Amino acid sequence: MNSIAQEARFRQRVVKYFYKHGATEASIRFKVCRQSVYNWAARYDGTWKSLTERSHRPHHHPKEHTQAEKEMILRRYSYYKNDMIVLWDSLRKYGYARSYGSMLRVIKKWVNPELKKRTARKPKPYARAWYPGQKVQVDVKYVPSECVDNGVKYYQYTAVDECTRFCFREMYDEHNTFSSEDFIKKLLKAFPFPIREIQTDNGTEFTAALLTKDNQHKTLFEAILESNDIIYHRIRVTTPRRNGKVERQHREDGKRFYSKLRMYSLEDG
Repeated sequence: MNSIAQEARFRQRVVKYFYKHGATEASIRFKVCRQSVYNWAARYDGTWKSLTERSHRPHHHPKEHTQAEKEMILRRYSYYKNDMIVLWDSLRKYGYARSYGSMLRVIKKWVNPELKKRTARKPKPYARAWYPGQKVQVDVKYVPSECVDNGVKYYQYTAVDECTRFCFREMYDEHNTFSSEDFIKKLLKAFPFPIREIQTDNGTEFTAALLTKDNQHKTLFEAILESNDIIYHRIRVTTPRRNGKVERQHREDGKRFYSKLRMYSLEDG
């Protein structure tokens, strides 16, 4: 039996004696202080292992970084994360008195995990369409220059119904709100069912939401949707996967048409 087990079994005998005769008698009999008897009795769960010696290592260093110092580093880290010397110099101007090495240890141990925790984002599941016309994805494809002989740029507007995959295309020599408005007029005539919602990216041919803070300003594209009681939904910036069906249709069109055919005028589209 090692010394750790011996000490734990001794404490067990003290606790059992305490249960029968009280703390004072136990402290006199075994020559331990009353507070130790109470502490052991509180830890005791019926087994001697619960009374083994615990670590005496402190949970916190008396000179460790304070929470205010950690927050100070975190606020400035994003501006100077590529140059730690500049970051340290900037912190010292605001009263930071720690060494350069201490700052690096805190960044490695606390700041980097904190940034990862803050930036972690769980993507929301995409709400699929359950009936025809519930949601239609619209996007613009640039016709490859190697397919065009006259040097003019052409743009293919495409609409895909999420439920039925019904697809409508129209070719234009400009991509702006005028072309987008004209495309919606033709789309409403071509679709065999009413459209409840249209989804696009944040391109300026559809919306000016990223160019102006005035929410009242509407493009011709947004105005025609509103006049026809169609819900307009913009996907998040840098998330083209949300328009995955029309993007996939553009890839298929590239393989099927633009890899083999050539355009000499807008009518060829």
